[in-house]
Amino acid sequence: MPNLFFLFGNDEFAIARKLKDFESDFTDPTSADMNTARLDARSMNENDLNNAVNAMPFLAKKRLVLLANPSAKYNNPSARKKFLEFIENAPDTTRLVMYETVEPRDADKHWLVKWAEKNSAKIQTKAFMLPKLRDMTGWIINETKNQGGQIEPRAAEMLRDMVGVDTRQAGMEIAKLLAYVNWARQVKVADVEAVCIVTSQQSVFDFVDALSNGNGKQAQRLLHRLLESEDPFSLWGMVVRQFRLLIQAREILDGRGDKDDVARTLGVHPFVAEKTAQQAVRFSMESLESIYRKLLRIDEGVKTSQLTLELAMDTLVVELAG
Repeated sequence: MPNLFFLFGNDEFAIARKLKDFESDFTDPTSADMNTARLDARSMNENDLNNAVNAMPFLAKKRLVLLANPSAKYNNPSARKKFLEFIENAPDTTRLVMYETVEPRDADKHWLVKWAEKNSAKIQTKAFMLPKLRDMTGWIINETKNQGGQIEPRAAEMLRDMVGVDTRQAGMEIAKLLAYVNWARQVKVADVEAVCIVTSQQSVFDFVDALSNGNGKQAQRLLHRLLESEDPFSLWGMVVRQFRLLIQAREILDGRGDKDDVARTLGVHPFVAEKTAQQAVRFSMESLESIYRKLLRIDEGVKTSQLTLELAMDTLVVELAG
């Protein structure tokens, strides 16, 4: 098996799960921490990568290096050529896993995918694309089995209508449902109605509403209420996703589309499409892009342990709403 891997696609939930599979190869948690390096190409320097890749494993057979967003740093032919030469010479004791978000239309043209086609013995690639809306019912049924439970098809269809193709949100809702039935029986339509009128999604809408209206106190209050009931990283993913949807919705609306076009193009529930379209018109495209850049900087800071996620989100509220 090669020691180089490239995971790509627009299903961030599936990519995150695969990364955990790589991490689970370490049987000893102590040696796992000492032999795992997590880097983001948007903020690292060459010494960071060199030190991580070429270090010898400690009390283990291999080291694991997880490198996010390689295209952000290696964005021209010269830099990519140098990078590819470097990873080709990575020691056998290091497993280097690169990953980034790639839309389906761009997958075949990606420079690492093209390189892998010519060097299949050196690198293994795997695409993780979001399922089509028509396939989400089956995805939900299979994911429920993966989480140790069962769901009746009609209940899976109802959940699909609520979450669209958002696999991360679907995974979280399935976990809630299985906890609700205590893994003791099949999840039914009534359970979905009781548990999954996605209150967290509505709260995120309210949070973004407060930000768009410049109501910092309300945004802060909503944020802290959400943090009491949600995992911070899950909540962060929902906030980032909402602003990504806002940018996409704004593009659709600027192109004379409507909320139905938003629902169809983005593969989201009509309720989500309507709320997102309403919010998108309150922001200019310039302000949305600026906010998204802030989110990326926060993401880098958290992943490189420069700040905690809770503090980062508090800071975001202050910067956006005062």
